[in-house]
Amino acid sequence: MSRKCEVCGKGQTSGNAVSHSNRHSRRKWNANIQTVRVNDHGTVRKANVCTSCLRAGKVNRAN
Repeated sequence: MSRKCEVCGKGQTSGNAVSHSNRHSRRKWNANIQTVRVNDHGTVRKANVCTSCLRAGKVNRAN
C-alpha cells in the first residue's frame, strides 16, 4: 500500500529518534493512511486517504 495520501499528498517524514542518553538514530513517521471507498464523479473506487482529509470532509465517501 502506498504511504501517500491521494488528496493532499501527505506522506512519510523522517527524522531522528533521540534516546534518554541523547543518542540519535534515524527513524520514520508514517502518515495515517486509510483505504476507503470514494465516489469519484459517479464512479466508486478505492483510494488511499489520510485521516485528516477524511475528518475535513475533502473526500466523498461511497455508501
